[in-house]
Amino acid sequence: MSSSRRDFLKAATVASMAVASSVNAKSALAQAPGGAQLRTLETSVLTIGYEEHGDNAGFPIILLHGFPYDVRSFDGVVSPLVAAGYRVLLPYLRGYGPTRFLDSDSPRMAEQAAIGQDLVDFADALGIDQFAVAGFDWGNRAACITAILHPQRVRAQVACGGYSVQDTITPGRPAPAALEAMLWYQWYFNTERGVAGLAANRHDIIRHLWNSWSPAWNYTDAAYNRSAASFDNPDFVDVVIHSYRHRHVNAQGEERFLEVERRLATRPVIGVPAIVLRGAASGFGPPSQNPAGDQARFSNLVARRIVAGAGHDLPAHRPDAVADALLELLA
Repeated sequence: MSSSRRDFLKAATVASMAVASSVNAKSALAQAPGGAQLRTLETSVLTIGYEEHGDNAGFPIILLHGFPYDVRSFDGVVSPLVAAGYRVLLPYLRGYGPTRFLDSDSPRMAEQAAIGQDLVDFADALGIDQFAVAGFDWGNRAACITAILHPQRVRAQVACGGYSVQDTITPGRPAPAALEAMLWYQWYFNTERGVAGLAANRHDIIRHLWNSWSPAWNYTDAAYNRSAASFDNPDFVDVVIHSYRHRHVNAQGEERFLEVERRLATRPVIGVPAIVLRGAASGFGPPSQNPAGDQARFSNLVARRIVAGAGHDLPAHRPDAVADALLELLA
């Protein structure tokens, strides 16, 4: 990134934080149910911030948030898992909350293969050989990729939204107008105006996406403020922009992931035990009643459920559905 663009993003970040709802970053990021403390660990690329709940000796479950959300989406999922004796881990993805790149000069890349590798690196840093995982949006994509590339590591997967691996090698074809309109933010982020807009107006954009993607859900100011500080991460804009440009073949990825992306472009089947959850009230439209698509992508599909009352942010809207699915798979 050029120094002028870095200077602009820094200035825009300061402006965005000033007009955002009055959130103290340190206190907001430290808040967690059950008195969990914010912890950090280092991988070869990141310092990852995460929360940990439950018995350290319990079987580990990793819960992965997506864009533009953070670990607070899983607040209601944690307690039943802890009560059942599991160790529950909630990492902040690259570009969110307290997670930081170790090298201040390294490009802020966020292609899908990198997000998937971050999950494996996170488990490795904690000495975890095998885990269960639930995720949505970017977090679900990381879980899907790990289940494909390292199936021996994933005992069970709850896929909120189904199969989300992308072909980042071949440019996609234009979609019907209604779908293109829903994806306006992706086209916006592929312009320089979108970079400037996300830097200056991130909180306005994020709240609009929350409301658009879960139109039946009433997000209060208090609910948003519990997550808002996570989006003031200094790498948030660059990470988001790279992710949405790379998936549309408008930005280069890391050389080390090229072969991985080529393999993922074939959209391999996932063979780990899985339950797919789809929100009945998603702003992207109602899910298909036909399970054939999910059955084709998950060869060991234990169940597929359309979850009433849930939008895109499914774990926040129906935490019971996510917790029950994990407990069912691990029983």
